Amino acid sequence: MTEAVFKRKAYDVLKEWKDRSRGSTAMLVEGARRVGKTTLVREFAKNEYASNIIVDFYKANDEVKELFKDLNDLDDLYRGLQLYYDTKLKTRDSVIIFDEVQLFPRAREAIKALVQDGRYDFIETGSLVSIRKNVKDIIIPSEEEKMKLHPLDFEEFLWAKGIDTLPLLYPYYERRTKVEDNVHHHMMKLFREYLAVGGMPQAVLKYVEGENYQTIDKVKRDIIQLYLDDFRKMDPSGKLGRFYLAIPSELSSQSTRYRITGITSNGRLKRERESFYNLEDSQTVQICQHISDPKVGLTTTIDKDFFKMFTEDTGLFVTLCFYDKQFSENIIYQKLVSGRLSANLGYVYENAVAQALTAIGFKLYYHTFKKEGDEKHSYEIDFMTAVGDKVRPIETKSSCATCHRSLDAFMSGKGLKIETPVVISPKNLSYVDGILYLPVYMTQFLDGKDYGSKDADDSFVEDFDHDDWIPVDDGYILYIKGSVHRKKKPVVSIYVRRKGGGTNQIDASIEVDPRRNIKISNDERSNCTVRISEGDGHVSD
Repeated sequence: MTEAVFKRKAYDVLKEWKDRSRGSTAMLVEGARRVGKTTLVREFAKNEYASNIIVDFYKANDEVKELFKDLNDLDDLYRGLQLYYDTKLKTRDSVIIFDEVQLFPRAREAIKALVQDGRYDFIETGSLVSIRKNVKDIIIPSEEEKMKLHPLDFEEFLWAKGIDTLPLLYPYYERRTKVEDNVHHHMMKLFREYLAVGGMPQAVLKYVEGENYQTIDKVKRDIIQLYLDDFRKMDPSGKLGRFYLAIPSELSSQSTRYRITGITSNGRLKRERESFYNLEDSQTVQICQHISDPKVGLTTTIDKDFFKMFTEDTGLFVTLCFYDKQFSENIIYQKLVSGRLSANLGYVYENAVAQALTAIGFKLYYHTFKKEGDEKHSYEIDFMTAVGDKVRPIETKSSCATCHRSLDAFMSGKGLKIETPVVISPKNLSYVDGILYLPVYMTQFLDGKDYGSKDADDSFVEDFDHDDWIPVDDGYILYIKGSVHRKKKPVVSIYVRRKGGGTNQIDASIEVDPRRNIKISNDERSNCTVRISEGDGHVSD
């Protein structure tokens, strides 16, 4: 199968590790099978080092493995690798990659001595690297950093299509303002395409090559079968595979937890805990832990017997939804992409949000509770994330409905420090009564990073009246975008247009006093005031 080399955010993580560690640690890139680990590290080694050696332990013969038998003389090891792979290594400018390192644990254990030697950088890749049988006979090296590689997220999917404009939507998120309808509809169509295809590189490659959805579905089914084969090797009873295949039906059941009744004969979750640990370690699934009391932190009240389970890739999830058919017909995917699929897609969107939150670094938690004075009804918050010392409740919806009884009940609770609640759905962005309604394609903006473009052009502020621009020193012009009241504090967006054209948003903290003075504090001007008076303004230090 053709190797797909897509732009990945993890590349920058590897580059930061290389520049920071300078050989003091090795990097272990973990991830599910077929997620793109080998392709990523090969591309990184080719671009960032003078030379590299890739030891693929899936193919390595006994001659190669014998080189690791005695690590007392590393010169022999390095000499043997260079001669076998016909590649000369350069001190502090070469990298040695141990691909599929879980197949030869001795090489992973050797990392301690190899890193301490300091001549070369080391990168390991692996699936199922934490499964007990792969680590039981070795000492895990402390000189090893870990990075998880996930399927392509929505932005990476857009990059594969040649689209790099997602950050241009960030100012709408920052200002809590509606996206233009035609832009919103276009972005939702792109996101539904992402739901259908998913982020597994081989499926994305077929998609960008113009293959039909039936062909893409076949690629995804092959990946699922690969996972099922791996599960069977881990547990010959077949339970792991049955747990995996049951994920869509469990999510659609409206149950507050994953249930195993009917999947395994004993039906007791505690007895199967080891199986679910193995599933999680395979990184083919994401476990969403139940928390009983968010007032005391997200990790201190985890109930290990209650959890929800999602697939690592939503494209695979969609295929699992129709896995009983020999293949998922084109018409099903076409209706999904056009938004005309009659099936309840709530659980598909919930899986997509779980994948997006995981990709930006959040661990998954959910919360169920009963409202004080109302013991008949149970409420559920789909996801909970920590933001500083506060918790952010997140609900997901597959429709544009704005009803959120669980969120309302949660917000009425006492003793909670709540960050802005979020409802993620296909609905356009809005901010109403303290709740942020976020279109699903903007989920990644919840990571707290600043995606603002410092090179924005005039089209970003089109349709502004000329009279709205305020002349400032030396021909500069400021535009003060009207305030939005959030917690009774005005939020103002300020733009500066320079004489030569081009519009940039100022990164600054802003205070507005009753006299309409706007005090700006940033790195360039620690005490700068824009005074507005009858359409004119000036800057004073």
